[in-house]
Amino acid sequence: MKQATKANESETISGKEKLDVSDGDDDDDDIDKSWVSWFCNQKGNEFFCEVDDSFILDDSNLCGLSSQVACYEYALDLILDVESSHDDTFTDEQNDLVEWAAEVLYGLIHARYILTSKGMSAMLEKYMNYDFGHCPRFLCDKQRCLPVGGSDSPRSRTVNLYCPKCEDTYAPQSKHQQNIDGAYFGTVFPHLFLMNNEHLKPQKESDSYIPRIYGFKIKK
Repeated sequence: MKQATKANESETISGKEKLDVSDGDDDDDDIDKSWVSWFCNQKGNEFFCEVDDSFILDDSNLCGLSSQVACYEYALDLILDVESSHDDTFTDEQNDLVEWAAEVLYGLIHARYILTSKGMSAMLEKYMNYDFGHCPRFLCDKQRCLPVGGSDSPRSRTVNLYCPKCEDTYAPQSKHQQNIDGAYFGTVFPHLFLMNNEHLKPQKESDSYIPRIYGFKIKK
């Protein structure tokens, strides 16, 4: 019996060691993940696509953003996973500010990227996968939607969903997505997207709900 107990204990220890190694591998995967991948995989950020590093490294694509974002250089380094010397000198509050600035900067870069051919291809994949959700209007028959901003200026209006069938906008169902700045998608994207993908543009919805009482239309 003692031998059996020792054998069980040995198996338990061996199993624990294997579990610890596996957990370590998961941690390594998180560490190896780029900041952009980490950000886009956060809950509530499903509308965002991953912007290519080559686009971010091209200064011409970032023109004018330095004046709109605090801690611009530090935020850009964080997005590009560039090690910075400030990590050991900044306070937690300052690091939080850089993290927030990086999210704002990435959002503004994202708004420009999704207007390019590569950006639209990335958003097309998300569109086909219903990552942006569908129109809540019953007569639109679950038509896929596209994100749209009510303004191109940051901190003005939150993101909405545009239905190309009824041509109306709706608030996202997720509370996390309802707080996303509309400037991170801009006012142009869905319309330019449909111009470049005309085969995806649905026929405009002509049906409308008609209120009736006992089968008779209500006079207006």
